Amino acid sequence: MFDQSGQWKHLETFDDFDNGLSELIDLWSSTSKTVTKTVKASALTHFKEDLDAAILQWADNRAKSKKYAAIAKELAEFEEALK
Repeated sequence: MFDQSGQWKHLETFDDFDNGLSELIDLWSSTSKTVTKTVKASALTHFKEDLDAAILQWADNRAKSKKYAAIAKELAEFEEALK
């Protein structure tokens, strides 16, 4: 999700999102002092923006659309757990 310089790397492929969701969960679970609430919120926002774009891009492809919808469902469950 983030490169070595701390810049967001846009997620493009299904594998990017699948791995990125795991990284996002790990990031939110981190107790490191360098992982601030701002960093966590930024990662979540960027992930959601990239996922929304991917869902729109693949809306006409039923197979890919289902895969991205599954990631969106997992993300929603994660966000619910944060509350």
